[in-house]
Formats: sequence, structure tokens, C-alpha cells
Amino acid sequence: MRISKLILCGLFLYACSAEISARENNQQPGAWSTDVIGINEMHLSANYWVKQVNNAGQVLKDPKEIAKFKKEIFSTDQHMVGLALYPEQLSGHGVREQILAISKPGKSVLYNPDGEILSTEGYQLYTANLGLENIPEVVEVRFALVVNRSDMRSYPTDDRFYRKRKNQNLDRFQENGLFPGDALAVLHVSANKNWAFVQSYNYAAWVRRENIAIGDRQEIQQYKNSERFLVITGDKVWTSFNPEVPALSELQLDMGIRVPLAEPDSVGNNLYGQNPYTSHTVLLPVRGPEGQLEFKQALIARNQDVNHGFIPFTRENIIRQAFKFLGERYGWGHSYNARDCTGFVMEVYKSFGIYMPRNTGQQGAAAFGENTRFTPESTREEKLQTLKNMDVGDLIYVPGHVLMYIGDVNGEPYVIHDVSVFRYTDENGEYYEGTLNSVSVTPLIPLYGTRESSYVDLMYNIKRVR
Repeated sequence: MRISKLILCGLFLYACSAEISARENNQQPGAWSTDVIGINEMHLSANYWVKQVNNAGQVLKDPKEIAKFKKEIFSTDQHMVGLALYPEQLSGHGVREQILAISKPGKSVLYNPDGEILSTEGYQLYTANLGLENIPEVVEVRFALVVNRSDMRSYPTDDRFYRKRKNQNLDRFQENGLFPGDALAVLHVSANKNWAFVQSYNYAAWVRRENIAIGDRQEIQQYKNSERFLVITGDKVWTSFNPEVPALSELQLDMGIRVPLAEPDSVGNNLYGQNPYTSHTVLLPVRGPEGQLEFKQALIARNQDVNHGFIPFTRENIIRQAFKFLGERYGWGHSYNARDCTGFVMEVYKSFGIYMPRNTGQQGAAAFGENTRFTPESTREEKLQTLKNMDVGDLIYVPGHVLMYIGDVNGEPYVIHDVSVFRYTDENGEYYEGTLNSVSVTPLIPLYGTRESSYVDLMYNIKRVR
């Protein structure tokens, strides 16, 4: 009887402490469960991880060091393109080859949303719209700014295709995303004139022409290099409703976008019927009637998640920026108005002014940062030993995926990543595969990248951006 009372008392104290812990981490006790191994609700709070970090507020790179880092990566990485130095002219042959490198049939069979196979004849129709015969011997490069969040596509079409009939999550014609204010080199237009083949700072593919505005190169550079600017630090921010300029009304701006501020003496006290003193007045690109680039003022309310300049590059800010995406739907190539694993990483680091290549393989193989590389001969024990020395924000690369380290729980490393599925073997040796399809927090060591190999087995690089 006495032992039973002690047990009940212990359970009561445990429940009370759990409730207090839940309240401290903004949880609702007893109203949550998951099939994700090693996760409690407190792990879904940025505060939980920040509290564990030593030197959380230490500046890891100051603005001058970040500017130097940016200059170096653009000058040394073949996948990063500095549009300020982009050629005015290109050979037609070179443009043709660049298009065909991205606009080519995949190695796998693809299905449309109705489950029909994309045939050779279907590919031929998309290839005809490339307009390759219209490419001149010498291509005069034009320059543009993006005016709306836009898809970059492998072919000039919105048609979607998948590798599996029933799993329509990854559209294989989707390549990347573009955001308002992104600068582009425009190399070609499709046969139907609705699409442009463009080069951004880290990718080349097709974008709808209605989402870009052609402008003067020098004017674009001045816009991009404005000394007074806001950085979007929320996952998504919207401009205020605008009854006079619909293109700028409730326009979505994603994390990492840099937006020039309007000169104070140009604003006045009434902008589109609103007093701007409670807002940030910014300059945004719009597309004119003939597709030409124009700039107009827009308002971003001061309650929106933005910052004057890039935010300090600290461990705490890495965690807080990453957790702003927690739960966002996984979007291959920035589809579904979201992002994928590399898009997630890029947007977090862009809020500090740090830019990276587009794909996981490009990032993982790149020389930037401090790299701990593994070979096929590296043992699991060697890798596990390396994991003990990780720091917040370290990027873990496995084939086709990247994960961000956020801290340990009882000596076990945990990560945040944008991922579609998770796999593990339970204590009984039973294999389990579940759906995530979102930015998720998980332990690292128990999870598998494939049915046969764990993330630790597949890990080929740990990159520290310093």
C-alpha cells in the first residue's frame, strides 16, 4: 500500500513537471501525439533548442565577412552566376546547349495527373515549343527582374508529371522558384512567346514571361545594390492591400528577399489612400504594359516580420529562422507555394546575406564553408564520432537531401529538415515508413534515407558555414 502511494505520488509529480514543461514551451498538455520516433512536443519549440545553445548570441560572421564570403563563392563556384558580370552576348550554340541540358526527357517513365504516360510524341510537342530554331548565331542578352513568385520549369509548360501514378507529390518538370526582385539574364523565348529561358544567380530554366519585367541592366544593378533595404525575415510576408496598384496589393514576399527602401522625402503622408507612417515604404518591380520594368512604392506594415538589413548571423537566429518554416508543406523545387530541402536551407541562410548553389549535390560538393567529407571507406564509427562535434546550423549531406543540425537530446543529434518521408527500424527490428511532407524536427541517427541505408550510412559531408 505504501509502495503504491509512492508510485502514485511519483506519477503525480511527473505529470505536474510535464505540464509545467509543456506550459513553458507553449504546449497544450495531453493533446498531442506522433509516430515520429524520438520526438516530444517540446522539441517543436525554437525556445527549447535556443536554451540549450552555448554562445547563442555570438556573431559567427559579421557583415564584412559575409560580404567577403559572398564575393568568394560567386567567383569560385561554377554554379553561382554573378549577373553584374554576365556577358552582353552569348553564342547561339551555347544557349541551345544550355536549354537542352535542362529540357530533356527524364530517365524514368512519367505520368500526368490522370495517370497517363508521357509518350515520345508528348515530349516532341514540348520540345517544339522550345523554339530552338529561332535562336540566332549571336544572342543579345537582356536583363529583367522578377515581379511575382514564379516557378522555374524544365520545359515551357505548366503541365505536371510524376514518376508514380498514385504519388503526385513531386512534379518532375518543376526545377526551382523565383521571388520578387530576383535579377535574371533572359536568353531566349519559347515558340509560343509565353515563356522565357532565364539564368538566375544559381539556376537556369523556363519562367512565364508575365512574371518578369525587362529593364536596363544598370538600373537593375542599382536596385539590387541599394544601401537602404529591408530583408524579409518571416517565412512569408505580404504587402498591404493596394486599391490603386493591384500588382502590388497583398504581394507575397518570402524569407531572404531583399527589398530597397524608398527615400523618405519621396513618400509623403498619403500613399494609395493610407498614411505610410505605420509601415515600411519599399520599392518593388512591376511589369509595364509592354513588359518593361517599372518601380513603384509599396507598403509593408510594421507588424510584419522584416528587418532593416540582414539579421545578425548567430546560432540563435539560425534556429529561430529555421523554425519559422516548421510545418510548412514540402514543395519539390519550391512548388505548392513552399520549398524543398535545399530551398529551406537557402532561404534560412539568405536572411543573413549568405547565398548558396541550388541543388544538394552542388552544395555538398562545393568548397565553401568548413567541410568534413567522408569516403566509401569511412566507417560508421568515424561518422558517429564526427557527429559529436557538430555546431548549430551545420548542414548534413546525403545523396539528394540536406539536413540542418539544431542540437542534442541526451547526447543524440537532432535536425530540422524539409522532407517527404521518414523511415526507421523499431526496437523489435520492424521496418516503419511514414509520411512527413513538411519542415520537420527529427533525430538523426535512427532514421533511414532508404530502406537499406541510414542517414549516417549515406552521409558524405558535414558543412559548417563560417
